[in-house]
Amino acid sequence: MPRRLPRRLRHPAAAPLAVLCAGVAGAVYLYVTDPHQPGHLLPQCPFRYVTGLLCPACGGTRMVYDLMHGHLGRAWLDNRALLLASPLALALLGTWMVHGLRGRRWRPRLAPWAQALVLLGAVAWAVARNLVP
Repeated sequence: MPRRLPRRLRHPAAAPLAVLCAGVAGAVYLYVTDPHQPGHLLPQCPFRYVTGLLCPACGGTRMVYDLMHGHLGRAWLDNRALLLASPLALALLGTWMVHGLRGRRWRPRLAPWAQALVLLGAVAWAVARNLVP
């Protein structure tokens, strides 16, 4: 088993660069793989598989595919909440990347009330999308 470097010896940009590389690799595969068509090697939502219900992120893969192909309206129908949250997620990744490239470690902090708000929003979105056809 390979030995891991102590955290203090790893460059702060290593983790955000790894996340970026994984995201780009996934996006390249997704660009040529239409998740609207069955029979592809794309992960199935475990929550939906077990319960038959939509989780807050269900439709996210189709949403990203539609965005990459310029279909904003279809992306909106796939998952509105994730579409609205996407710019924030990209901004967080960009901030993490900039801090890492400057040699600084960055860990965003979220107040407990904000964590509760995010959780309640996700639960409300999941309930709403399962109640409304």
